[in-house]
Amino acid sequence: MSSTDAASDHGSDERLDGRVALVTGGSRGIGLAVARGLGDLGATVVLVGRDPERAEAAAAGLVAEGVDAVGAGCDVSSPTETAALPQRLGPLAAVDVLVCAAAVMSERTAKTLRTSEEEWRRVMATDLDGVWRTIATFAPGMVERRSGRVIAVSACLGRMSGPGNAGGLAPYRVAKAGVNALVRNLAHEHGLGRRGLLVDATCPGHCRTDMGGPDAPRSAEQGAETAVWLATRPADGAETGLLWEDRQVVPW
Repeated sequence: MSSTDAASDHGSDERLDGRVALVTGGSRGIGLAVARGLGDLGATVVLVGRDPERAEAAAAGLVAEGVDAVGAGCDVSSPTETAALPQRLGPLAAVDVLVCAAAVMSERTAKTLRTSEEEWRRVMATDLDGVWRTIATFAPGMVERRSGRVIAVSACLGRMSGPGNAGGLAPYRVAKAGVNALVRNLAHEHGLGRRGLLVDATCPGHCRTDMGGPDAPRSAEQGAETAVWLATRPADGAETGLLWEDRQVVPW
């Protein structure tokens, strides 16, 4: 598929040539699918993963497909590693699109009153703290340039309006609900897009990834499509600070 065709498929005429997109959790699953979609639209893509070798291998795979991509190892649950990432990236730290897709799942038995301190912190450190930490590292440059897109990959399990009320998987559900609140708060702090920064969350649905399992009903590419679309929207008049699923706003 050509880049022009990719732009058409994602419902946007806006290409990303000359722009830098950084995707955490970019070495596999939905993060990798998002990176591929952004790269097909012309962005230089930085794939960030906890395992440096895996991130570099994923980037090499995209390069073989004609995407301008580099891999970088960084554990977003680590304040030290995340703080050091911009210096390592050099000019690529001037990110235009930031997609926070890194996440871990709770233990299946992790109900609210049965979750250990260790398990709670393990999940929160990546799924909520890691999102905030990555945004706090790269979004200030977007604010200064008055241009940028921040997309956090959330989950339907974090929607307190519906699936999030079923109980269980407490650290994961609560972390994803926190992500939804984080993007809304940040979007309001920066004028709901009037200053050039759009901040949103997306629910990819149950996808065939390492986390979702092989029998999930959606592909990683289907789960990534809305994130790619959000990254290409013009700021003028755009709704933001919201949770999106299949390009539609959903309550959380």
